[in-house]
Amino acid sequence: MKHWYAVHSKPRQEVTAELNLRRQGFTTYLPRVRVRKLRRGEWVKAVEPLFPRYLFIQLDLAVDNTAPVRSTRGAVGLVRIGNDLRPVPEDVITYLKQAQDGAGDLRLLDDWPHQAGDRMEILQGPFAGLTGVYQMQLAESRALLLIELLGRHNEVRVDLHAIAATA
Repeated sequence: MKHWYAVHSKPRQEVTAELNLRRQGFTTYLPRVRVRKLRRGEWVKAVEPLFPRYLFIQLDLAVDNTAPVRSTRGAVGLVRIGNDLRPVPEDVITYLKQAQDGAGDLRLLDDWPHQAGDRMEILQGPFAGLTGVYQMQLAESRALLLIELLGRHNEVRVDLHAIAATA
């Protein structure tokens, strides 16, 4: 029976390893994520592996020869725990595939569903319980909100996971 296993790749060679494993007839899966990176002083969108230096391969250990994985360009070998190969739970792979968008990439914080002007409630931190107006996303995990505090409007930066849309 086929199961998914993790493959360790050389640094920044996940795509090379995936391509060469596929050329050998293996079924592989390399989850990718869209991120924002600061390059030359500008924020740009990039696609990179969700798990740097790792990808997944589907194998039936009773039938498939795993030796070619070690000698595949870009790959270091299969991930082992001690001397044992342990399968990645099918639920993990299913979850990752379901989280992909139409382009085959996982959605990340750039896909924030809120627009400037949306009312947000702050759930955690020193401003917990207050509501504010969503202004924009900052960096990769922060948002800028406008809240009324002490009779004036103030800009505050909060963790994206600490806010939710108000009903």
